[in-house]
Amino acid sequence: MRGRFFGVYMANELANLEFLSTRAGFNSAVRHIKRTIAIMEDAEGNNNLADLLYRIEDEEMSGERSALVLNILLVDKMGYTTVSDNLKSTVADISSLSKEFEKWKGIDLVVAYHHPELGLLVANPKIPEELAAFGSLRKRELLVIYAGKGDAGADDDCRKAAELALNLFEGSRAKAPASFLQGKFVAKASKVKAAPKVKAAPKAPKAKGVPRTAVKAKTASGRVSAAKPAPEAQRVAPPVVTAAAPPAAAPTGPVKMTPRYAVVVQNELFHNGNVEAWKRIVASYNAAYPALQVYIYYDGERILDINSLFKWGKVKHGSAIEFAVAGNEIKDVAKLQRYLAQGASHQFEAFLRGPINNVLKLF
Repeated sequence: MRGRFFGVYMANELANLEFLSTRAGFNSAVRHIKRTIAIMEDAEGNNNLADLLYRIEDEEMSGERSALVLNILLVDKMGYTTVSDNLKSTVADISSLSKEFEKWKGIDLVVAYHHPELGLLVANPKIPEELAAFGSLRKRELLVIYAGKGDAGADDDCRKAAELALNLFEGSRAKAPASFLQGKFVAKASKVKAAPKVKAAPKAPKAKGVPRTAVKAKTASGRVSAAKPAPEAQRVAPPVVTAAAPPAAAPTGPVKMTPRYAVVVQNELFHNGNVEAWKRIVASYNAAYPALQVYIYYDGERILDINSLFKWGKVKHGSAIEFAVAGNEIKDVAKLQRYLAQGASHQFEAFLRGPINNVLKLF
Protein backbone atom coordinates (compact mmCIF):
# COMPACT_ATOMS: atom_id res chain seq x y z
CA MET A 1 0.00 0.00 0.00
CA ARG A 2 2.83 2.39 0.89
CA GLY A 3 4.50 1.73 -2.46
CA ARG A 4 1.24 2.49 -4.24
CA PHE A 5 0.92 5.91 -2.60
CA PHE A 6 4.56 6.65 -3.46
CA GLY A 7 3.85 5.75 -7.09
CA VAL A 8 0.85 8.08 -7.22
CA TYR A 9 2.94 10.87 -5.65
CA MET A 10 5.71 10.44 -8.21
CA ALA A 11 3.18 10.38 -11.06
CA ASN A 12 1.73 13.69 -9.88
CA GLU A 13 5.20 15.21 -9.54
CA LEU A 14 6.15 14.14 -13.05
CA ALA A 15 2.90 15.58 -14.41
CA ASN A 16 3.69 18.93 -12.77
CA LEU A 17 7.19 18.95 -14.27
CA GLU A 18 6.22 17.66 -17.71
CA PHE A 19 6.55 21.10 -19.32
CA LEU A 20 10.30 20.97 -18.53
CA SER A 21 10.71 18.01 -20.89
CA THR A 22 10.69 20.29 -23.95
CA ARG A 23 13.17 22.99 -24.84
CA ALA A 24 10.43 25.61 -25.23
CA GLY A 25 8.95 24.77 -21.84
CA PHE A 26 12.34 24.73 -20.14
CA ASN A 27 13.36 28.07 -21.66
CA SER A 28 10.03 29.60 -20.64
CA ALA A 29 10.58 28.44 -17.06
CA VAL A 30 14.11 29.89 -17.01
CA ARG A 31 12.87 33.27 -18.31
CA HIS A 32 10.12 33.29 -15.69
CA ILE A 33 12.62 32.56 -12.90
CA LYS A 34 15.03 35.27 -14.07
CA ARG A 35 12.26 37.86 -14.29
CA THR A 36 10.91 36.86 -10.88
CA ILE A 37 14.36 37.29 -9.33
CA ALA A 38 14.71 40.72 -10.96
CA ILE A 39 11.30 41.78 -9.67
CA MET A 40 12.20 40.41 -6.23
CA GLU A 41 15.26 42.67 -6.14
CA ASP A 42 13.22 45.71 -7.23
CA ALA A 43 10.54 44.96 -4.65
CA GLU A 44 12.97 45.26 -1.73
CA GLY A 45 12.19 48.07 0.67
CA ASN A 46 8.81 49.72 0.22
CA ASN A 47 8.36 49.32 -3.56
CA ASN A 48 4.85 48.11 -4.34
CA LEU A 49 4.83 44.87 -6.33
CA ALA A 50 1.76 45.88 -8.34
CA ASP A 51 3.57 49.04 -9.50
CA LEU A 52 6.46 46.91 -10.75
CA LEU A 53 4.19 44.51 -12.63
CA TYR A 54 2.23 47.42 -14.08
CA ARG A 55 5.34 49.06 -15.53
CA ILE A 56 7.25 46.15 -17.03
CA GLU A 57 4.73 45.40 -19.84
CA ASP A 58 6.02 41.86 -20.21
CA GLU A 59 3.47 39.47 -21.68
CA GLU A 60 5.15 36.51 -19.99
CA MET A 61 4.63 38.13 -16.57
CA SER A 62 1.00 39.13 -17.08
CA GLY A 63 -2.27 37.32 -16.54
CA GLU A 64 -2.04 34.08 -14.60
CA ARG A 65 1.77 34.30 -14.57
CA SER A 66 1.48 37.37 -12.36
CA ALA A 67 -0.48 35.27 -9.84
CA LEU A 68 2.60 33.07 -9.43
CA VAL A 69 4.75 36.13 -8.75
CA LEU A 70 2.26 37.48 -6.21
CA ASN A 71 2.23 34.21 -4.31
CA ILE A 72 5.96 33.52 -4.27
CA LEU A 73 6.95 37.10 -3.36
CA LEU A 74 4.13 38.50 -1.26
CA VAL A 75 2.80 35.38 0.45
CA ASP A 76 5.68 32.91 0.56
CA LYS A 77 8.67 35.27 0.87
CA MET A 78 7.30 38.40 2.58
CA GLY A 79 4.48 36.83 4.58
CA TYR A 80 1.69 39.17 3.46
CA THR A 81 -1.83 38.36 4.60
CA THR A 82 -4.54 37.72 2.00
CA VAL A 83 -8.31 38.03 2.00
CA SER A 84 -10.44 37.00 -0.96
CA ASP A 85 -14.08 36.78 -1.92
CA ASN A 86 -16.35 36.37 -4.92
CA LEU A 87 -18.05 39.74 -5.22
CA LYS A 88 -21.66 39.72 -4.09
CA SER A 89 -22.71 42.50 -6.43
CA THR A 90 -21.50 44.47 -9.45
CA VAL A 91 -19.54 47.57 -8.46
CA ALA A 92 -19.83 50.26 -11.10
CA ASP A 93 -17.17 52.80 -10.15
CA ILE A 94 -14.09 52.05 -8.02
CA SER A 95 -11.77 54.84 -9.16
CA SER A 96 -12.70 57.04 -6.19
CA LEU A 97 -11.43 54.38 -3.76
CA SER A 98 -7.83 55.31 -4.56
CA LYS A 99 -8.27 58.55 -2.57
CA GLU A 100 -9.12 56.51 0.52
CA PHE A 101 -6.37 53.91 0.08
CA GLU A 102 -3.79 56.64 -0.55
CA LYS A 103 -4.24 57.68 3.08
CA TRP A 104 -3.20 54.20 4.30
CA LYS A 105 0.51 55.01 4.52
CA GLY A 106 1.03 52.37 7.20
CA ILE A 107 -0.09 49.45 4.99
CA ASP A 108 1.19 48.18 1.65
CA LEU A 109 -1.71 46.96 -0.51
CA VAL A 110 -1.94 44.92 -3.71
CA VAL A 111 -5.26 43.98 -5.34
CA ALA A 112 -5.81 41.17 -7.86
CA TYR A 113 -9.07 40.99 -9.81
CA HIS A 114 -10.06 38.12 -12.10
CA HIS A 115 -11.60 40.07 -14.98
CA PRO A 116 -14.00 37.90 -17.03
CA GLU A 117 -12.53 39.08 -20.34
CA LEU A 118 -9.01 40.31 -19.63
CA GLY A 119 -7.99 37.65 -17.13
CA LEU A 120 -6.07 38.43 -13.94
CA LEU A 121 -5.45 42.16 -13.39
CA VAL A 122 -3.15 43.44 -10.65
CA ALA A 123 -3.12 46.96 -9.22
CA ASN A 124 -1.82 49.14 -6.44
CA PRO A 125 -5.17 50.53 -5.20
CA LYS A 126 -3.46 53.76 -4.12
CA ILE A 127 -2.80 54.66 -7.79
CA PRO A 128 -5.91 55.90 -9.68
CA GLU A 129 -4.58 54.85 -13.10
CA GLU A 130 -3.97 51.28 -12.01
CA LEU A 131 -7.31 50.94 -10.24
CA ALA A 132 -9.18 52.44 -13.20
CA ALA A 133 -7.82 49.63 -15.41
CA PHE A 134 -10.14 47.22 -13.57
CA GLY A 135 -13.19 48.99 -14.99
CA SER A 136 -16.35 47.90 -13.20
CA LEU A 137 -16.16 44.91 -10.88
CA ARG A 138 -18.54 42.12 -11.88
CA LYS A 139 -20.71 40.10 -9.57
CA ARG A 140 -19.34 36.65 -8.60
CA GLU A 141 -15.82 37.44 -9.90
CA LEU A 142 -12.86 36.83 -7.59
CA LEU A 143 -11.15 39.74 -5.82
CA VAL A 144 -8.01 39.17 -3.71
CA ILE A 145 -6.47 41.70 -1.31
CA TYR A 146 -2.79 41.39 -0.25
CA ALA A 147 -1.75 43.47 2.76
CA GLY A 148 1.60 43.75 4.50
CA LYS A 149 4.43 46.00 5.61
CA GLY A 150 7.17 45.31 3.12
CA ASP A 151 10.11 43.35 4.48
CA ALA A 152 8.47 43.40 7.93
CA GLY A 153 5.76 41.04 6.72
CA ALA A 154 2.26 41.40 8.18
CA ASP A 155 0.61 41.90 11.55
CA ASP A 156 -2.92 42.19 12.94
CA ASP A 157 -3.34 45.61 11.36
CA CYS A 158 -2.62 44.07 7.95
CA ARG A 159 -5.36 41.46 8.42
CA LYS A 160 -7.80 44.20 9.44
CA ALA A 161 -6.71 46.36 6.51
CA ALA A 162 -7.24 43.54 3.99
CA GLU A 163 -10.71 42.82 5.34
CA LEU A 164 -11.64 46.51 5.40
CA ALA A 165 -10.32 47.01 1.85
CA LEU A 166 -12.47 44.13 0.61
CA ASN A 167 -15.51 45.64 2.31
CA LEU A 168 -14.79 48.99 0.68
CA PHE A 169 -14.68 47.36 -2.74
CA GLU A 170 -18.06 45.80 -1.91
CA GLY A 171 -19.53 49.25 -1.20
CA SER A 172 -18.94 49.69 2.54
CA ARG A 173 -18.22 53.16 3.93
CA ALA A 174 -16.31 52.08 7.01
CA LYS A 175 -13.54 54.40 8.20
CA ALA A 176 -9.92 53.28 8.53
CA PRO A 177 -8.37 53.43 12.03
CA ALA A 178 -5.56 55.86 12.78
CA SER A 179 -2.97 53.03 12.84
CA PHE A 180 -3.38 52.62 9.07
CA LEU A 181 -2.49 56.22 8.30
CA GLN A 182 1.11 56.58 9.51
CA GLY A 183 3.99 54.91 7.70
CA LYS A 184 6.30 54.82 4.68
CA PHE A 185 4.05 53.19 2.08
CA VAL A 186 3.25 56.28 0.04
CA ALA A 187 1.83 56.10 -3.49
CA LYS A 188 4.48 56.89 -6.10
CA ALA A 189 2.24 58.11 -8.87
CA SER A 190 5.04 59.90 -10.74
CA LYS A 191 6.70 56.59 -11.57
CA VAL A 192 3.58 54.91 -12.91
CA LYS A 193 2.73 55.17 -16.56
CA ALA A 194 -0.53 56.78 -17.59
CA ALA A 195 -3.14 54.60 -19.22
CA PRO A 196 -3.25 55.03 -23.00
CA LYS A 197 -5.96 57.44 -24.10
CA VAL A 198 -8.63 56.16 -26.43
CA LYS A 199 -10.31 58.61 -28.73
CA ALA A 200 -13.98 58.62 -27.88
CA ALA A 201 -16.54 58.22 -30.60
CA PRO A 202 -17.94 61.59 -31.70
CA LYS A 203 -21.36 62.71 -30.53
CA ALA A 204 -23.96 62.23 -33.19
CA PRO A 205 -27.06 64.25 -34.12
CA LYS A 206 -30.49 62.73 -33.74
CA ALA A 207 -31.49 60.39 -36.53
CA LYS A 208 -34.84 60.43 -38.27
CA GLY A 209 -37.12 57.68 -37.17
CA VAL A 210 -35.21 57.00 -33.97
CA PRO A 211 -37.06 57.55 -30.66
CA ARG A 212 -36.03 60.68 -28.73
CA THR A 213 -35.75 58.63 -25.55
CA ALA A 214 -32.08 58.16 -24.82
CA VAL A 215 -30.83 54.70 -24.00
CA LYS A 216 -28.78 54.56 -20.82
CA ALA A 217 -25.57 52.63 -21.19
CA LYS A 218 -23.07 51.72 -18.52
CA THR A 219 -19.45 52.15 -19.49
CA ALA A 220 -16.61 49.91 -18.31
CA SER A 221 -15.74 52.60 -15.79
CA GLY A 222 -19.21 52.21 -14.34
CA ARG A 223 -20.54 55.67 -15.23
CA VAL A 224 -24.04 55.73 -16.63
CA SER A 225 -24.42 57.97 -19.62
CA ALA A 226 -27.21 58.58 -22.07
CA ALA A 227 -26.27 56.93 -25.32
CA LYS A 228 -27.50 59.20 -28.07
CA PRO A 229 -29.01 57.49 -31.11
CA ALA A 230 -26.50 57.07 -33.88
CA PRO A 231 -27.04 59.23 -36.95
CA GLU A 232 -28.84 57.85 -39.91
CA ALA A 233 -26.26 55.64 -41.53
CA GLN A 234 -24.29 57.48 -44.16
CA ARG A 235 -23.69 55.75 -47.42
CA VAL A 236 -20.18 54.43 -47.78
CA ALA A 237 -18.22 53.39 -50.83
CA PRO A 238 -18.48 49.69 -51.65
CA PRO A 239 -16.08 47.95 -49.26
CA VAL A 240 -12.90 46.50 -50.71
CA VAL A 241 -12.91 42.72 -50.49
CA THR A 242 -9.65 40.95 -49.67
CA ALA A 243 -8.61 37.34 -49.21
CA ALA A 244 -9.72 35.54 -46.07
CA ALA A 245 -7.63 36.43 -43.03
CA PRO A 246 -6.57 34.16 -40.17
CA PRO A 247 -8.46 34.37 -36.88
CA ALA A 248 -7.63 37.40 -34.76
CA ALA A 249 -4.94 36.91 -32.16
CA ALA A 250 -5.93 37.35 -28.54
CA PRO A 251 -4.39 40.37 -26.80
CA THR A 252 -1.08 39.59 -25.11
CA GLY A 253 0.67 41.38 -22.30
CA PRO A 254 -0.90 43.99 -20.04
CA VAL A 255 -4.01 45.20 -21.87
CA LYS A 256 -6.53 47.99 -21.47
CA MET A 257 -10.21 48.03 -22.27
CA THR A 258 -12.17 51.01 -23.58
CA PRO A 259 -15.44 52.07 -22.01
CA ARG A 260 -18.51 50.42 -23.49
CA TYR A 261 -19.97 52.36 -26.41
CA ALA A 262 -23.65 52.01 -27.27
CA VAL A 263 -24.96 51.43 -30.80
CA VAL A 264 -28.70 52.04 -31.20
CA VAL A 265 -30.56 49.66 -33.53
CA GLN A 266 -32.19 51.76 -36.27
CA ASN A 267 -33.70 48.89 -38.19
CA GLU A 268 -37.16 47.65 -37.26
CA LEU A 269 -35.49 44.49 -36.01
CA PHE A 270 -31.86 43.41 -35.64
CA HIS A 271 -32.37 40.64 -38.17
CA ASN A 272 -30.08 38.15 -39.85
CA GLY A 273 -28.79 40.74 -42.35
CA ASN A 274 -27.70 43.04 -39.53
CA VAL A 275 -26.05 40.11 -37.76
CA GLU A 276 -24.03 39.18 -40.86
CA ALA A 277 -23.03 42.83 -41.37
CA TRP A 278 -21.75 43.04 -37.78
CA LYS A 279 -19.84 39.80 -38.14
CA ARG A 280 -18.09 41.09 -41.25
CA ILE A 281 -17.34 44.49 -39.68
CA VAL A 282 -15.79 42.86 -36.62
CA ALA A 283 -13.84 40.43 -38.83
CA SER A 284 -12.48 43.38 -40.82
CA TYR A 285 -11.42 45.15 -37.62
CA ASN A 286 -9.72 41.99 -36.34
CA ALA A 287 -7.89 41.58 -39.65
CA ALA A 288 -6.60 45.15 -39.49
CA TYR A 289 -5.69 44.97 -35.79
CA PRO A 290 -5.07 41.31 -34.88
CA ALA A 291 -3.76 42.22 -31.41
CA LEU A 292 -7.05 43.91 -30.48
CA GLN A 293 -10.26 42.20 -29.48
CA VAL A 294 -13.87 43.39 -29.78
CA TYR A 295 -16.32 42.52 -27.01
CA ILE A 296 -20.07 42.84 -27.55
CA TYR A 297 -22.68 43.21 -24.80
CA TYR A 298 -26.46 43.28 -24.68
CA ASP A 299 -28.63 43.87 -21.64
CA GLY A 300 -25.52 43.87 -19.42
CA GLU A 301 -24.27 40.46 -20.58
CA ARG A 302 -21.40 39.61 -22.90
CA ILE A 303 -22.48 38.16 -26.25
CA LEU A 304 -20.18 35.33 -27.33
CA ASP A 305 -22.10 34.60 -30.54
CA ILE A 306 -23.49 37.56 -32.50
CA ASN A 307 -26.09 35.24 -34.03
CA SER A 308 -27.80 35.06 -30.65
CA LEU A 309 -28.82 38.73 -31.03
CA PHE A 310 -31.16 37.68 -33.86
CA LYS A 311 -32.79 34.70 -32.14
CA TRP A 312 -36.47 35.23 -31.30
CA GLY A 313 -36.17 38.85 -32.40
CA LYS A 314 -35.27 40.06 -28.94
CA VAL A 315 -33.24 43.07 -30.21
CA LYS A 316 -35.61 45.59 -31.77
CA HIS A 317 -35.71 49.17 -33.01
CA GLY A 318 -34.36 51.57 -30.37
CA SER A 319 -32.48 48.91 -28.42
CA ALA A 320 -28.83 49.53 -27.54
CA ILE A 321 -26.07 47.03 -28.19
CA GLU A 322 -22.76 47.86 -26.50
CA PHE A 323 -19.20 47.10 -27.56
CA ALA A 324 -15.73 47.61 -26.14
CA VAL A 325 -12.22 47.07 -27.49
CA ALA A 326 -9.33 45.56 -25.52
CA GLY A 327 -5.64 45.65 -26.31
CA ASN A 328 -2.48 47.71 -25.99
CA GLU A 329 -2.59 50.31 -28.78
CA ILE A 330 -6.31 50.76 -29.40
CA LYS A 331 -7.23 52.43 -32.69
CA ASP A 332 -10.21 53.35 -34.89
CA VAL A 333 -12.87 52.96 -32.19
CA ALA A 334 -14.89 55.86 -33.61
CA LYS A 335 -14.78 54.38 -37.11
CA LEU A 336 -15.79 50.98 -35.74
CA GLN A 337 -18.79 52.56 -34.00
CA ARG A 338 -19.87 54.31 -37.23
CA TYR A 339 -19.70 51.07 -39.20
CA LEU A 340 -21.58 49.14 -36.50
CA ALA A 341 -24.27 51.85 -36.47
CA GLN A 342 -24.72 51.45 -40.23
CA GLY A 343 -24.71 47.67 -39.82
CA ALA A 344 -27.58 48.01 -37.34
CA SER A 345 -29.64 50.10 -39.79
CA HIS A 346 -31.49 49.41 -43.03
CA GLN A 347 -28.26 50.17 -44.93
CA PHE A 348 -26.55 46.99 -43.69
CA GLU A 349 -26.36 45.56 -47.21
CA ALA A 350 -23.24 47.62 -47.99
CA PHE A 351 -21.28 45.16 -45.85
CA LEU A 352 -22.66 42.00 -47.45
CA ARG A 353 -21.05 42.40 -50.87
CA GLY A 354 -18.43 40.01 -52.11
CA PRO A 355 -17.73 36.34 -51.31
CA ILE A 356 -18.89 35.22 -47.88
CA ASN A 357 -15.51 33.85 -46.75
CA ASN A 358 -13.54 36.97 -47.69
CA VAL A 359 -12.72 39.89 -45.40
CA LEU A 360 -13.75 43.49 -46.05
CA LYS A 361 -11.03 46.14 -46.00
CA LEU A 362 -12.70 48.79 -43.86
CA PHE A 363 -9.87 49.88 -41.56
